[in-house]
Amino acid sequence: MPVEKFQIDQEELEKSIQLHIRGELDLAAALTFRHALEAVVHRKDKALVIDVGELTYIDSTGIGIVVSAMKIRDELKAPFAVRHIPPGIKRLFDLTGISGFLNEGIEGSA
Repeated sequence: MPVEKFQIDQEELEKSIQLHIRGELDLAAALTFRHALEAVVHRKDKALVIDVGELTYIDSTGIGIVVSAMKIRDELKAPFAVRHIPPGIKRLFDLTGISGFLNEGIEGSA
């Protein structure tokens, strides 16, 4: 089975900035993901939503980047969510204890 290349698309909506990520988020893709987040993570005017519905793999580096973004958003008191988490990724988030902090239910994030 071929490795699915990491891709990220940004969509700016009225009330949110959505980052749609797909493929494998590992050490090789971490810099790309980090740069995309750095461009928007400090914007308090809109919710930040990371859509992982098409993510096939995430390693500890990727989880660390998500946690860093979550902490920054928390310090800014700015909405943050990770949405459409596939079961295998959800299990990793559960094991690391971050699932409860991902706030999948942001109101009005469209």
